Amino acid sequence: MKRVVSVSLGSSKRDHKVEAEFLGEKFVIERIGTDGDMERAIQMIRELDGRVDAFGMGGIDLYVMAGNKRYALRDARKIAAAAQVTPIVDGSSLKNTLERRVINYLQQELKWNFQGKHVLVVSGVDRFGIAEALWDAGCKTTYGDLIFALGIPIPIHKLSTLRFIAYSLLPLLSQLPFKYLYPTGKKQDTVDTKYEYYYKHNDIIAGDFHFIRKYMPPKLPNKIIITNTVTKDDLELLRERGVRVLVTTTPELDGRSFGTNVLEGVLISLLAKKVDEVKPEDYNRVLEKMQLKPRIVYLQEEKKPLGDPLSLAK
Repeated sequence: MKRVVSVSLGSSKRDHKVEAEFLGEKFVIERIGTDGDMERAIQMIRELDGRVDAFGMGGIDLYVMAGNKRYALRDARKIAAAAQVTPIVDGSSLKNTLERRVINYLQQELKWNFQGKHVLVVSGVDRFGIAEALWDAGCKTTYGDLIFALGIPIPIHKLSTLRFIAYSLLPLLSQLPFKYLYPTGKKQDTVDTKYEYYYKHNDIIAGDFHFIRKYMPPKLPNKIIITNTVTKDDLELLRERGVRVLVTTTPELDGRSFGTNVLEGVLISLLAKKVDEVKPEDYNRVLEKMQLKPRIVYLQEEKKPLGDPLSLAK
């Protein structure tokens, strides 16, 4: 049985362990949070190195993407360096492939029409695949990178602008302590509604769930959320807030959707390749074999409604 362990800078309250099977291989998948303690994360990886099949790096990105360029975060490199034997992945490569596939699936298989819909992507550089896919689908996009990561209340509405800003700022921002860019540990449990406007004026909220949750207003009636790393408690929270549809880009495992770093760890184990040898087509080939579909939950209806939920979004 293969073992994949996600060591996360996030809250230990979200820890979970599950057994699953992919392509005939049995897996034990475990998520362990360190409550923002980077040294503890490094020590845990050192202790498990060589004893597990793959590590996921949770609560932090090793790389952020902008177009065909990627930038390594300084703090994340320190964590990754702790794994000398076992491959370690952060999910960024999978985000760039899987999340594009999800938007294509919603359009082609379920006939969702994104044309003209207002979409808030809380961080485009964290999920450039979905940021680009929603733009290509004809959405009226708001990229919240300056707002949510840097606290600068300036929305970005064009993909080309996002790419330009990313090219300009990421070489510097990637060297900052990660805590200045993203909520870790107990900060993930605090909520600040100061950016409520951007939630209210968009039909769809997409991207990292911790960013979404941290600034989520008390009411989100009829909204559609596209994200992952969602627990049972998160699902109930969204239901209470009035969210109509939840789409998670990773499948449900024992009542929750794990992060892309976990799923990428599974894929690395199945491919049996070194991380730097894996190409996007390798991931796509395995994803095709696995036939993974996004998890879609209609939170306000007992039964799945007929038709395109985007046609009812306001």
